[in-house]
Amino acid sequence: MSESCRFCGTELEHVFVDLGMSPIANDYVPIERRNSMEPFYPLCVYICHECLLVQLPAVQAADEIFRDDYAYFSSTSDSWVEHARQYVAKVTERFHLGSENFVVELASNDGYLLQHFVADGVPVLGVEPCAGVAEAGEAIGVPAIKEFFGVPLAERIVAEHRNADLIIGNNVLAHVPDLNDFVAGMQTLLAPGGVITMEFPHLMKLMKNNQFDTIYHEHFSYFSFLAVERVFAGHGLTLFDVEELPTHGGSLRLYARHAGNEALAVTEAVSKLRDREESQGFGELDFYRGFEERVTRTKRALLTFLIEAKSAGKQVVGYGAPAKGNTLLNYCGVRTDFIDYTVDRAPSKQDTLLPGTRIPVYPPEKIMETQPDYVLILPWNLRTEICEKMAGIREWGGRFVVPIPEVEVLE
Repeated sequence: MSESCRFCGTELEHVFVDLGMSPIANDYVPIERRNSMEPFYPLCVYICHECLLVQLPAVQAADEIFRDDYAYFSSTSDSWVEHARQYVAKVTERFHLGSENFVVELASNDGYLLQHFVADGVPVLGVEPCAGVAEAGEAIGVPAIKEFFGVPLAERIVAEHRNADLIIGNNVLAHVPDLNDFVAGMQTLLAPGGVITMEFPHLMKLMKNNQFDTIYHEHFSYFSFLAVERVFAGHGLTLFDVEELPTHGGSLRLYARHAGNEALAVTEAVSKLRDREESQGFGELDFYRGFEERVTRTKRALLTFLIEAKSAGKQVVGYGAPAKGNTLLNYCGVRTDFIDYTVDRAPSKQDTLLPGTRIPVYPPEKIMETQPDYVLILPWNLRTEICEKMAGIREWGGRFVVPIPEVEVLE
């Protein structure tokens, strides 16, 4: 069966990278189900030759992936909470937000961001379809609608509340299977003079730094600036500013407004990034060829390191149980023959098994108990934070290893 582009409808013919078969990256396996089967799905990413949107066909419905027991809680990362606090301070000052305004966050998770607006007395509403994390946000004063966002919900929010002065979406745009309904919903919800900000990993950084592990089934789209600008323009929204951020290995923060709202002028940053992508080749299909070979080289390098370490009698464990780590380990075929266990700060992931590889997940204290020779940092985008928190491993000669963009043993 042929697949069609989720933005323009063109039949998808060109493979960007094929990572084989993989389980759903956030489907952590309860210990009591360790002997049960789990489904694997194709993890093959395409690029549309018309609009150049890099995308993964939906193999599961969104409500099957983002269930009530969804295991990702944003607040478990101190650096991410601080990132959110700084963002709130910045946009509050820039757009003069106060108690008379209305802020809506799409995929509000556990209230990690909106809590800062609540503390400032700004009315907020979260939209979070995963009940478990939404309830964690409600416990700290962040109200949430537990549904998926699109035009129908946008119309209801406007009717029951009002149009939003600020719409926020951090790491959600890539997670949307019906991209057109989602962006059209934002256009419906946005007040005439309002602003949308969206953050998501930048395809330019993914390709430059070989971040193929950020590909997994809940990430449906991988955006260049050229592609996302085309998507927003198709729904009457203009990107008037853009920032390049270090988060998640390199992200974009877009600022959008209604096309007719010329009070918010388009900044020079927009044209500069557009020109840079065009000069590097992001506007040409041929540019995307060859990425797959770089991915296979990284796989070979990681396996070489692990084989040599285990052959030398070294113990290797993981730090973190992120979705990106599950893509990496499943693609490389790494199981407990190479990595004894991993650890994670999120209680929802502890005492489970990683999907596919069935590597056990423990609390971080496990590392201090077993004193391994190497700790493989799976959420490599948090390497600085993790190295600081776990600096004690150096007391027994333990060393950190990062797998992306290339295998590196940290000194």
